[in-house]
Amino acid sequence: MSLKVVIIGGGSSYTPEIIEGFIDRYERVPVSEIVLVDIDAGARKLAIVEALSKRMIEKSGYPIHVRSSFNRQHALENADFVTTQIRVGGLEAREKDERIPLEHGLVGQETNGAGGVFKAFRTIPVLLEIANDIHKICPQAWMINFTNPAGIVTEALLHHSLHKKVIGVCNIPFNMKTGIAEMFSCPVEQVEIEFIGMNHFVFGKRVFIRGEDRTNEALAKLTADNVHYSPANIVSLGWSKAFVTAIQLLPNPYHMYYFQKEEVLKRDLAAFREHGTRAQIVKQVEKSLFHTYENPALSEKPKELEQRGGAYYSEAACNLVESLHTNKQDIQTVNTRNNGSIRDLPDDAVVEINAVITKEGPRPLAVGNIPLQVKGIISQMKAFEQLVVKAALSGDYDDAYNALVMNPLVADEKKATAILDKLLEAHKDHLPQFYRKGVVSQ
Repeated sequence: MSLKVVIIGGGSSYTPEIIEGFIDRYERVPVSEIVLVDIDAGARKLAIVEALSKRMIEKSGYPIHVRSSFNRQHALENADFVTTQIRVGGLEAREKDERIPLEHGLVGQETNGAGGVFKAFRTIPVLLEIANDIHKICPQAWMINFTNPAGIVTEALLHHSLHKKVIGVCNIPFNMKTGIAEMFSCPVEQVEIEFIGMNHFVFGKRVFIRGEDRTNEALAKLTADNVHYSPANIVSLGWSKAFVTAIQLLPNPYHMYYFQKEEVLKRDLAAFREHGTRAQIVKQVEKSLFHTYENPALSEKPKELEQRGGAYYSEAACNLVESLHTNKQDIQTVNTRNNGSIRDLPDDAVVEINAVITKEGPRPLAVGNIPLQVKGIISQMKAFEQLVVKAALSGDYDDAYNALVMNPLVADEKKATAILDKLLEAHKDHLPQFYRKGVVSQ
C-alpha cells in the first residue's frame, strides 16, 4: 500500500528533516507521494525546499514523487497523513510576540506567556479551517500537528473541529530523553520517561533505563552534571539541587520561564537590548539555511538545521506516522485526550502523555494523580489553555483579557490590558475574529 503525505507549511526550513525521516523509513512506510503546501507569500521558500527535497529523494533512489501546491483542497485529495507546521504572520509576527511583552517587563517568548497566547489566537482559526477541509476531503487521514503552541492548538482541534483524527507532537519530550541518555551514556532507545502534564508544561515523573527505574539517579545527575536537555532556542540556566530534590520531578526546558522567571527575564531583557528578539536571530539563521538549501550540490539535510531550535520535531512526526501505519504499538509521547490517564484532569482535556500508538490512534497510559507539589500549577495551566481556546474562537476582548491575566507569566491586571491592546493592534491583519467592522469587539 503506497501512501500520500501532505505537508501544510511545506516551505518551512524544517521540511528537509521530514523528507529525511520518510526516506529513512521507506521500507516500513512506503510513501509514494509528498505534497508540499504553502501560501503565495511563501512561494520562494517553497520552491527552494521542493528542489532540495527532490535532490534528497533522487539520491535515495526511492520512487517518491514530490510536488508543491498552493491549492490546499486539491492537495488533500486521497491523503493518508497530513502534517501541519505553519506560522501565521511569519517571523514578523513572532518578533512582535517577543518584543511587546519584553517592552513591558514581561517574558517575551513565542509559545509561552503573552506571546504564546497571541500565537494561538492567530493559529487556531486557520488550523480549524484546515482540519475541517481534511474531514471533508480525506476523512481517513491522520492530522499530525506540530504547530505551536501544540497542546493548546490540539485542544482546540479535538474540541471544535469536525475532524477527530488529530494528534499533537512536540520535540521537548525527545529532547529530555536525549539528555537522560547523555547522563547515563546509553542509546536514547534505552531511555523511557513517564510524563505527566501538558505541552511545554510536562514533567518527567519516572525515568527508566533498559526497563530499570533510575529516577533517583537521574534527579541527582541533573544537578550534579547540569545536563540541560534543551533545544537551540532555549538556553537553559540549569536547576538548583534544592528545587530538584524537593520537587522530585524532571522539569522540562520551558519550566525555566515559570520557576526561574526573574533570572530569565533579566537575561532576556539584556539580550533584547543588545541583539534584539530571538525572531531577529532566527531570521538570520533562516537566511543562511535557505542560502545553503539553494546549493544544487546539496542532497541531504544540512547540519546547520539544528541551530533552528526545532530539531526532532520532524523525527517525532515521522515516528508517529510509522507507528500509525504499521500498528506498531510502541510507546510515544503525544498530545491527545486524557481519557483517564491523569486522574486529576478531565477525560476530554488534551495532555502530553505516553501512549501506545496503534492504527486506531493513541491509547494513553495511566499515570495516576498529579503530584501534590505541581497539582495547583498544572490545574491552573490547563484552565489557562481553555481560556485561550475560548478567546481564539469568540474574538471577545474580555475573553482575551482573561486568558492573558490568568497566565502565570503575565498575572498583572494593568500590564495585561496594555499588552492586550498593543498585541491586538500589532496583529490586526491576522486576527479577523477580534475585528468586526474595523472595531475590536468588546
